[in-house]
Amino acid sequence: NPHGFDFESWALSENIRAAGSIKNKAGMEKLGNFVWRPGYMVEYLREQVKQRIAQVLADKPYSGIIQALVMGDDNQISVDDWQGFLRTGTSHLMSISGLHITMLAGLAFGFVSFLWRRSPKLIMRLPTRKAAVLAGAVVALAYALIAGFAVPTQRTFYMLTVFAIALWSGRQLVISQVLAVALLIVVLLDPWAVNAPGFWLSFGAVAILAYALSARIGQVHWFKAAVQTQWAVTIGMLPLLLVMFNQASIISPIANAFAIPLISFIVTPLALLGSFLHIDAPLHLSYKALEICMWALNKLNQLPLATWQQHAPAVWTLLPALLGMMWMLLPRGFPMRWLGLVGFFPMLLITPLQPMPGEMKVTVLDVGQGLSVVVQTARHTLLYDAGPKFNLQSDAGSRIVIPFLRGEGINKIDGFMVSHNDNDHSGGMVSVLTLMPVGWLDSSLPEDVIDNIKQAETLEKMQCYAGQSWVWDDVAFEVLHPSLESYGNVRRKDNYRSCVLKVTSQSGSLLLTGDIEKHAEQDLLKTASVALKSDVLLVPHHGSKTSSTAGFIAAVAPSVSVFTLGYLNRYKHPKAEVLARYQAANSLLYRSDYQGALEMRFAKNNIQLTSWRKQYKRYWHDSFAPEP
Repeated sequence: NPHGFDFESWALSENIRAAGSIKNKAGMEKLGNFVWRPGYMVEYLREQVKQRIAQVLADKPYSGIIQALVMGDDNQISVDDWQGFLRTGTSHLMSISGLHITMLAGLAFGFVSFLWRRSPKLIMRLPTRKAAVLAGAVVALAYALIAGFAVPTQRTFYMLTVFAIALWSGRQLVISQVLAVALLIVVLLDPWAVNAPGFWLSFGAVAILAYALSARIGQVHWFKAAVQTQWAVTIGMLPLLLVMFNQASIISPIANAFAIPLISFIVTPLALLGSFLHIDAPLHLSYKALEICMWALNKLNQLPLATWQQHAPAVWTLLPALLGMMWMLLPRGFPMRWLGLVGFFPMLLITPLQPMPGEMKVTVLDVGQGLSVVVQTARHTLLYDAGPKFNLQSDAGSRIVIPFLRGEGINKIDGFMVSHNDNDHSGGMVSVLTLMPVGWLDSSLPEDVIDNIKQAETLEKMQCYAGQSWVWDDVAFEVLHPSLESYGNVRRKDNYRSCVLKVTSQSGSLLLTGDIEKHAEQDLLKTASVALKSDVLLVPHHGSKTSSTAGFIAAVAPSVSVFTLGYLNRYKHPKAEVLARYQAANSLLYRSDYQGALEMRFAKNNIQLTSWRKQYKRYWHDSFAPEP
């Protein structure tokens, strides 16, 4: 999807080649609590630590954060907490950072050095510095393994290893050499690490600090040094954050000023102490300190201007932004450092191409087995459906729809139409309503469902019905189905009442059908047979055998038919006989499971179609089928 997460890239970097599930669990048998193999020892220890934290901090809302700080497992952090960390610019604290590993390695170095000096026999066998270096390296490796050995952890461990080798051999190294060696080791051992944002953010932050502080001369007061460091990181990371996440925290310097010392020097050490020594008190103290930190972060998060959000900048704008950043971070005395801001102008001011009046841009998002369509006119945006809810922590609204809208520079949804009350169409609705302002909500949802949506309390809400119509920027919208009378018919399923919307621009028309089936199609042939004619059809009910009757296809006569599907979905959509009917109608077929998201530009008396998977093909993307 445009501006979305590349799952295949992530799976490649994680060495995942296939996924499956067990349907029949009746024959499953537990063979033992643990398989004693060297490769499993670390995972076994990680699981023990996880259970320890869960036991001591049972039912605590922030226990997942403690787990992330101790062992690098952030799966238990809630979506709301993640949003808060992103808005306050403190999400980096939820990974095992260089500060955590360096702190533990430093403690081991100092402790062994203190003891070693008091034993003449030990000193004669091995110099104190070498013994302390060895102890620090062992502790750093042990903690890095327990923490999951993610890219930021690898970067820190390899840098510490290079430093340790230099200390052992008595050589002098500069930070740029250490960083270069660590980067080389990471890339050699894991070439696909470069696809992870953490790779660029981790190495980028260290490189920026090395660049900004390299010209510092003499001693600097600790407070001034802290301010300079925070300034360098804030300005230096801005280009990467805008390119990767389309947002940057405005309040990040304030939030990090108290969160970094609190998390790094109080919460994390106490959590580690309690987790590995099986002492409850440090874990409870750690949690109390974390509660104070989260209270302050939540207060900052509630500020209306906490985050700067914008469109996804073109990749080429990263170069002038980086040059501008480097100019701004030059040492005091260089003239006109403020001119570095000019380098950010292309990234901030060059926006995605917008439709002209009478034109529209339609994006059919790839949400798996479900539907979500964004219709953009010159000054308005309509969202039709929001895709499925995947699990308690994730849905298409937050993972796919909102990132796309923000990447397009859309800050408000003028109209939100939810076709009907099926999870694969409405599952992401609450997230959309939570994360972005919405003008009005039009749907066929039952009243009790809408009444239970807290986020929709202040919205203008209405039921979709045949006859509704409006015009945005010379683009006409008309609801063709259902009738108002159908809402009182309890025998009609939710699929029957799907909102059917026709959108007509000066260059072509689009028909959105939700999950209507043959009974609704037959009623449409009676009530709107002429209006059904459209250039592009979103195929009803994902190509199920209960829809797409021959008469309906003939009435629509689509030049392009789009199937929204999950790859190898359990319903085996689309059905072969349905595909055959559209092929017989000489319609060009697009499938989201094969081609990914589909962008359609209705402009200049033409419809330009772009398959996201074809346009932005990467070598790690599997090829499912040829482009139509």
